[in-house]
Amino acid sequence: MSAQAPHGQAGEETHFGFSTVALQEKQRLVDDVFHKVARRYDIMNDVMSAGVHRLWKEALVTALRPSQTRPLSLLDVAGGTGDIAFRVLDAASARSTATVFDINGDMLAVGRDRCPPRFKDRIDFVQGNAESLPFETARFDAYTIAFGIRNVPRIDLALKEAFRVLRRGGRLLVLEFSKVHIPGLDTLYDTYSFHVVPQMGRLIAGDAAPYQYLVESIRQFPAPDDFAAMISEAGFRRVDYTPMSGGIVALHSGWKL
Repeated sequence: MSAQAPHGQAGEETHFGFSTVALQEKQRLVDDVFHKVARRYDIMNDVMSAGVHRLWKEALVTALRPSQTRPLSLLDVAGGTGDIAFRVLDAASARSTATVFDINGDMLAVGRDRCPPRFKDRIDFVQGNAESLPFETARFDAYTIAFGIRNVPRIDLALKEAFRVLRRGGRLLVLEFSKVHIPGLDTLYDTYSFHVVPQMGRLIAGDAAPYQYLVESIRQFPAPDDFAAMISEAGFRRVDYTPMSGGIVALHSGWKL
């Protein structure tokens, strides 16, 4: 899922998959990726993960522990298609609300189209910048982002913004691809990622290039201990993470205390 960054200083560079690009160009390139895949994004998630992404997302909702009696105010960043927000609202109090936030208008359009009628009055779809959120300080009880943080050019700024908009006692949950730690599985995973996933993208979404980038972006994301340290540096406490599926993904958690 996608997220936006402000323009970088002239001369700054970052990675776009395995390529090096000007920092201020990365968001345009990422936005183009998600423009191309928006309508097939959830279908491709099912195909690429053989449906396991649903279990990973359910683990996020379980970790959040939404209450049936106390209302929850959720901000789901890079959540354009609404997948996480719908799951949380299903599990939460009927007075709970969600804001789905994404830089990509095409992804948000998919979410609006998919939104169940029972949630229409409790959910907003907002387009904007993950590194400069258009929300007041201490507004939300929970901030979630699933498979989107690695697309943010300045992850540290996005994490600081997450800390800012959470209320005291609020929780950050980040679901992201990680580092496979089982010998043998790592080789199989690399083979599948680089040789099978782009071809699935060509067949199902009509373009292999976006999925080549998405695979490469996973390899560029910080190791889980390093990312946990970034969450701590943003001000969060009780930071930890849970590897899943042999380390293919990790669920990171932090609290604003």
